[in-house]
Amino acid sequence: MGLDLSNLAIIAGALSVGIGFGLQQIVNNFVSGLILLVERPVNIGDWVVVGGQEGHVRRISVRATEIETFQRASVIVPNAQLISDTVINWTHADKTGRLEITVGVAYGSDPEQVMSILTDCARAHPQMLAYPPPFALFMNFGASSLDFQLRGFIIDVNQRLSVASALRVAIAKALRDAGIEIPFPQQDVHLRDIDRLEAVLKQAAPAAPLPSPDAPTPLEPAPDTAARASPIARIQR
Repeated sequence: MGLDLSNLAIIAGALSVGIGFGLQQIVNNFVSGLILLVERPVNIGDWVVVGGQEGHVRRISVRATEIETFQRASVIVPNAQLISDTVINWTHADKTGRLEITVGVAYGSDPEQVMSILTDCARAHPQMLAYPPPFALFMNFGASSLDFQLRGFIIDVNQRLSVASALRVAIAKALRDAGIEIPFPQQDVHLRDIDRLEAVLKQAAPAAPLPSPDAPTPLEPAPDTAARASPIARIQR
């Protein structure tokens, strides 16, 4: 028909390239969603941490995954991010997980007694697994305390915060009953030559003037000289 189709071919090629770049992320998320559905690295109900967000997986779609945070906020994460980024899944294999509790006691305490108290409190909790057994470690000589850490595995990692709170309460009571102090950060200030400083301050302080014998005391008002003056002087004043 005598039409030049070269310009139309150039326009069609440019449009196809633009559409390809525009759909690149959508296709990437779609393929990543298929990988998630096949490999199952995360499942509905798993406790995951991805991209600074933490919560339970509520829905896995072809394009994105919905995560409900502990504040009940819904976070929509693209599936490509779940495939490319590092994902922490607390409940991928099973629900068991390790719990760590750090405790500081005052200097002078018996380390073996403290570790025994920590392990006894852990064994008494019903959520703590008997195997592997819980154990305590002497971690460090702190600035104001001897630092220990209790480690143990619990049955359901979803109860991690409540179990840790209950164990801290039990540990605090057990240490108090044993007479072991949990110190707070404190600093001791030592002044050198304190006796010399006191002597210098006493010399620099001005001596208070002695009161005159004829001066009136603060409780007695000074005599009114105007009462003894002549009536003419009072009028002039």
